[in-house]
Amino acid sequence: MDRLTFSAENRKKLIVLATFLVLILASCSGDSPSDSEDKFASDGTITGFDYRFCMCCGGWFIDIADSTYRFYQLPDGSNIDLANETFPVEVRLDWYNNDKPCTGIIVVERIKKK
Repeated sequence: MDRLTFSAENRKKLIVLATFLVLILASCSGDSPSDSEDKFASDGTITGFDYRFCMCCGGWFIDIADSTYRFYQLPDGSNIDLANETFPVEVRLDWYNNDKPCTGIIVVERIKKK
């Protein structure tokens, strides 16, 4: 049985091809941690403060999809200072409906400016 031999030029091509394949396969490893940190459940627009005076009023208005909600506070570590923002503010957020008696109130779990 003859032994398989490669010329010097063919060995160089083989090394380049193998290196290229390793780099391609390494880049296909899926989501990196920084990618998953940037994934949010919703996009929204904070439109301003609710200046009405009633039992279930106050907080900030936010439009998410085709609905308008309100929230009372942002989570710790948020990069948004609502007292000094120019509205509207485009955001990405994770949230859930508050189960309190007032309707249309959400709790913001995580938020980031777009």
